[in-house]
Amino acid sequence: MSGTGTTTATRAEYCVVACAEAWRGAGEVLATPMGTVPTIGARLAKLTFSPDLLLTDGEALLVGDVPAVGAQAQVVEGWLPYRRHLAMVASGRRHVMMGASQIDRYGNQNISCIGDWTRPERQLLGVRGAPVNTLNNPTSYWVPRHSTRVFVERVDMVCGVGYDRAAAAGPSATRYHRIPDVISDLGVFDFETPDRTLRLRSLHPGVTVEQVTTATGFALTIPDEVPYTREPSAEELRLIREVIDPKELREREVPTA
Repeated sequence: MSGTGTTTATRAEYCVVACAEAWRGAGEVLATPMGTVPTIGARLAKLTFSPDLLLTDGEALLVGDVPAVGAQAQVVEGWLPYRRHLAMVASGRRHVMMGASQIDRYGNQNISCIGDWTRPERQLLGVRGAPVNTLNNPTSYWVPRHSTRVFVERVDMVCGVGYDRAAAAGPSATRYHRIPDVISDLGVFDFETPDRTLRLRSLHPGVTVEQVTTATGFALTIPDEVPYTREPSAEELRLIREVIDPKELREREVPTA
C-alpha cells in the first residue's frame, strides 16, 4: 500500500476529488453529473483543472458561473433544449456520471428493476438514456454505498452497456464505448485489464483491500500496489467547503466512516 492517508479531508471530500478527476483534461465537453458528490466534483473540476468544462443548471441552460449546490446560476451562456442535448450525446461531446443500482465485472449497469424484468421484485427508474449514453459518450458511475447488492456477478437487467456486451455487438457498439471510472465510497475502479473487467485503482484513506473485496460480489483485479486516492489540496478543500457546498450536503451522501 502506498501513501500515508493522513489528511483533514473527510471520506466524502475524497469522493468529491475522485469524481472531479474523472473530468480532468476533458476539454470543452458537457459534464452531466448525477448525484450530490458528482455534482460537487464537476464544479470543482471546472474551478480548478478543467476550466473549459460545460455545466448546466440541471435543466436546459448552460451556465457560465459555478454556483453553490442548490443555488441559482447568475450567468447563463446558452440554451440546451432536449433535442440539442441529444445531439451532443450522439456526437460524443459529453461525459456523464450516472448512478448504478447494480453493476457487474464488465461494467454492465442496471437502474431499471430488481429481479426478473418480466415480473420484477422492485421497479426502479427505468432504462432511461443509459444505452445511448454508454454507446456514444464516456460514461462513468458513482456508487455512494459500495456493497454486494450493487456490485453483482450479473445484473438483473442491462441498462448501461458493459465491455463484454459492447464487444459482442461489434464495431458499431465499441467505436465510442468507454467507461473511464467507477467511483464508490470505498475507492476508485476502472476496466484497464486485458479482459476489460473491473480493477481496483485506488483506495480512499481508511479503507482496506479486504473491505473492498468483501463488499464486492465478484472477483476484482487487485494490483500488487494499490495507492490511496489523492488528497484534496488546501485550495480544493476551501472551494468544496466554502464555495461549492457550504451546506455540507456531501456529508449526507457519504457520512464520515
